[in-house]
Amino acid sequence: MMEENKLSYPIAPSDGMGAIPENDKTTFRVWAPNADKVSVTGDFNDWNPNDLPLEPEENGYWAATTTKAKKGDQYKYYIENGDISVYKNDPYAFEVTNSDGNSIIRDLNFDWEEDNFQLPPWNSLVIYELHVGTFNRKNPDAVGTFQDVIEKLDYLKSLGINCIELLPVAEFAGGISWGYNPAHPFAIEQDYGGPEGLFQLIKAAHQKGIGVIMDVVYNHLGPSDVDLWQFDGWQENDKGGIYFYNDHRSDTPWGDTRPDYGRPEVRQYFRDNALMWIEKYHCDGLRMDATSYIRYEGGGLGFDTEILEGIIMMRDINAEIRHKYPNTITIAEDLKADNIITAPTENGGIGYGTQWDMKFVHPVREVLTALNDDERDLQKIVDAIVYKYNDDVFNRVIYTESHDEVANGKARVPEEIQPGDAESSFAKKRSILGLVLVMTSPGIPMIFQGQEFLEDGYFKDTEELNWDKLNRLEGIDQLSADLIKLRTGETPGAEGLKGQHTEIIHFNQKNKILAYKRAMDGAQPALIILNFGNNDFEDYGIGIEADKNWKIKFNSTWKGYDKDFSELPVEDIQKVHEESDQKEWTGKVNIPAYGALIYAL
Repeated sequence: MMEENKLSYPIAPSDGMGAIPENDKTTFRVWAPNADKVSVTGDFNDWNPNDLPLEPEENGYWAATTTKAKKGDQYKYYIENGDISVYKNDPYAFEVTNSDGNSIIRDLNFDWEEDNFQLPPWNSLVIYELHVGTFNRKNPDAVGTFQDVIEKLDYLKSLGINCIELLPVAEFAGGISWGYNPAHPFAIEQDYGGPEGLFQLIKAAHQKGIGVIMDVVYNHLGPSDVDLWQFDGWQENDKGGIYFYNDHRSDTPWGDTRPDYGRPEVRQYFRDNALMWIEKYHCDGLRMDATSYIRYEGGGLGFDTEILEGIIMMRDINAEIRHKYPNTITIAEDLKADNIITAPTENGGIGYGTQWDMKFVHPVREVLTALNDDERDLQKIVDAIVYKYNDDVFNRVIYTESHDEVANGKARVPEEIQPGDAESSFAKKRSILGLVLVMTSPGIPMIFQGQEFLEDGYFKDTEELNWDKLNRLEGIDQLSADLIKLRTGETPGAEGLKGQHTEIIHFNQKNKILAYKRAMDGAQPALIILNFGNNDFEDYGIGIEADKNWKIKFNSTWKGYDKDFSELPVEDIQKVHEESDQKEWTGKVNIPAYGALIYAL
C-alpha cells in the first residue's frame, strides 16, 4: 500500500482561474511563474498586447479585471519572458474556436430544469462505451455530434442501457480522433457541438434515466496543438516547461508530454478539471485513461520507477470526489490488476471506485476465439469469473470489447472467431457466449458500441458504426436487450446477478460445460449454464438443491433470436433424485451447442 505522505494543493490566489465573466466585468487569471509580463489581447481591444496588462499575484499568478471584455469575445494571453514573447490560449478556457484557434470567454451556466438524476447503484450498472464521432455519424464529410447521440438515446433506453461512457470529448487536434490527444482539457470539441451540445446530451440522457461517464486523459497531453507547451517561456532540456516534466519523466508512448505531477499547480489543474465534469456538466462518473502511466514512468512494465506525486494526485482527486459526490463513480484504466487502485484511500489505496479488468477480458477472448473446442480451457473462464479486487466484485469493470480491444490490429469478437465470416453460426453463438459472460459474471458489465448487434468491423475514428447490421441482425439486438434487462433488474427474476456471491457448481472440461450461481443477500439467485463446445446435450445432469425449482429465463440459442440457432428445446430444469456434483439431487437440462442458459427461481 502507498505511503501516507501528502502533497497539498495550493490555496487559490482568489476565487477562480481563467476568464471569469460576472455582471459587466471579466476577471482574467493565469499561472505563469517565469513570466516578466502578462497581458490579455482579444476582440475587445483590437488584439493590442499592451492594452490590458495583468498584475502579478503570489505564487506566480497574474490577474486583472476589465469592463471591456464580455462573454463571446475571443482572447489570448501575451506572455513575455526575457527576449521570448508568445501568444497562448487560456489553460482554463471552457471553449476555443478550434484546437489551434483562440479562447472564448464564457461561463458554464445552463438550465438543467431540476436535474436530480442519480446514477443507479453500481451493482445495477450496464455501461455502453461510445465514440461521439462515429456512433451515429450521418455525413461522410462531418463527424458525428452530441445531437446525433441524443437521437439514439431512445434506442439505448430500449436496449436496457442505464449508463453511457463517452470517449474523450475535450478539444483535440483536428476533427477526427479517438479523443486521447487532448489539446485543451477544459474546452469541449467544437466539431462535436461544443459545450452547449454536451450540456444538451447529458440533460437528455438524464431525462431518460441514463447516466453519463466521461473519459478523461491525465497521463499525457496532445502532443499537438498544446498551448501549455513552454507556456510562460521557461523550459529545461528543450522540454515542455511548467506544466510538464523537464527530464526523462516527460516520456510517454503518446508523446513527450507527461504532466509534472510534482507541481501543486499542475495537480490542482487536473483536480479542477475532474470537478468541472461533475459540477458543471453533471457527469455521473469519470473514467481515467492509462493510469499506470500516471503512477509509473514506464507504465508499470518490469522494474519500473514509481511516480509518487502522480499517485498522490489520483488519490486526492478520488478522495475529494468520494467525499463531495459519493454517488459519482471513478474508473481506472490501469490494467495491472493491482488491488491498490480500488483500495480505499483511508487504507492507503488510490481510491478508484472500480477498474477495467485485464484478468477478465484477455482469458475470455482467448477461450472464445480458440479455433478448436479441445483448445478451450474452462479453468481460464472460471478464473476470470471469480477474480476480484479487495473482496468486492464490483471493484472491476468486465468486458470482451472496448475501443482498445477492437482496434490497432485487434478485431471485434465475431471477426476474431471466424475471420471473413463473422456472421456464421459459430461466430454469432460464441460471441454471444462472451456477452452472456459479461452480463452474468461478478463485476460491472460494459459493452462497446454495436456489440449488441455483433458489429464486426474494426473500430476506426474515420468510419461510422454500421447501423445497417442492426436491421439485418435485429433478433440479436433483441437478445442483447433481454440479457441486459435481466442484468439491470428491469426484467425481474435474476436479482442474484447483482450480488457479491458466486459459486461454481459444475465444471466439465471434457464436455465443455460450466455452471455457476450468482446470489445477493435477500434476493433470489440466478443459475447460469454455458456450453463451450459444438455438441448438443439432452438431459444433461447438474447437481442442484432439492428445494430449488429453476425456471428458464434466457436461452441464447433460441431460434426466435436467429434462424441459424438451435432446434433443441430448452425447458425448466427437471429434478431427479440422484447424486451429481456432490449434491443429492440432479437437475436435467437440454444444453444446445455453444449455448448459454439463465435460470431463476
